[in-house]
Amino acid sequence: MFIYTFAFQKDAKLNYYMNKQLIYFDNNSTTKVDDCVIEAMLPYFSTYYGNSSSATHAFGWEAMAAVEKSSNEIANILGCNPNEIIYTSGATESINLAIKGITQAYKSKGNHIITTLTEHKATLDVFKKIEEQGFNVTYLNVDREGLIDISELEKNITKNTILVSIMSVNNETGVMQDIESIGSLCLEKNVLFFTDATQHVGKLNFKLNELNISCAAFSAHKFHGPKGVGGLFLKSKNPKVNLIGQINGGQHQNGKRSGTLNVPGIVGMAKALTNFNSNYWDITAHVSKIKNYFEHNLLDIEGLRINGSTKHRIYNTSNLFFPTSNDLKTLFNKFAFSSGSACTSSLAQPSHVLQAMKFSNEEIKNCYRFSFSKYNTLDEVRCLVNEAIEIYKNPPVN
Repeated sequence: MFIYTFAFQKDAKLNYYMNKQLIYFDNNSTTKVDDCVIEAMLPYFSTYYGNSSSATHAFGWEAMAAVEKSSNEIANILGCNPNEIIYTSGATESINLAIKGITQAYKSKGNHIITTLTEHKATLDVFKKIEEQGFNVTYLNVDREGLIDISELEKNITKNTILVSIMSVNNETGVMQDIESIGSLCLEKNVLFFTDATQHVGKLNFKLNELNISCAAFSAHKFHGPKGVGGLFLKSKNPKVNLIGQINGGQHQNGKRSGTLNVPGIVGMAKALTNFNSNYWDITAHVSKIKNYFEHNLLDIEGLRINGSTKHRIYNTSNLFFPTSNDLKTLFNKFAFSSGSACTSSLAQPSHVLQAMKFSNEEIKNCYRFSFSKYNTLDEVRCLVNEAIEIYKNPPVN
């Protein structure tokens, strides 16, 4: 009876919110799938539905041809070779495969890894696990702007360091680390460099082989592709990076990740990325404009602050501290945004990212993330700004 009642209440609440036509500002969590992506994927569910590993008939050949075409498109945009892409179920699997696979492959060389306190929980949780296996992990601090000190990274590299893992764009604040300098340092020190590029790929131009990146994770649903498919770039030369596969059974993808390939998902991811690449300047200009309008007008609220670096930050993300958030919560009735990353917002815990940036727990309670996409309009942002300002000008009477 309890389960039924809870399910009914949940459904009623969902219907209420969906019927209210919430305006969506949570694009770092996930994005709307492009219509052209859906159209590109559909034939591979119904017409060309073969297994790409089936090498004895046309259904399998057609599926493999689609994977090869998609791989060439993705590799061309990301500046790598098609054989350097391993397909996964998304960024979390890519992160697990990269960190576990590399540390296992190189454990004879050393047992020390360097990362930061502001990584995504998917990364930090993996490091907790490998610490139990005897690996030593150094967690670098960040400053108030969310940036690491490159000189501190260099000081912490030892003869036992085998991997540096630093995300390129933070999912909560949008702060961008200097991955070019990090990659150059790691190359000089003969240390592998893995970056969680989940909030980078499909939002900014990203040429992997020009940045001394050894390994990079990404996920289609962050750039208007389907959920359930992602990738892991694994450098094949200068130097070649090895890893031990974590899923066994079938020797798919050169034994790096076994399992039947998600052909519709791969096709959809390639289409989403090529669509972004073709419209790069229009998308970045539009999203930058509405984000800048949002922040500029909200700064009229006394005490409001932008969290993290305003200089080294991706164009679509705004993490803000409001003087008080109690009344601001009423905005959730009309707008979808976030009080943290999607993977941890269900937990009653303060943001570990903002904690690392030396925010107090009281301050963190008043911080919210707004992330914009090409589907957001200036009118939608005006509506959000006007509603927020109205709350502060005329707070509800208790």
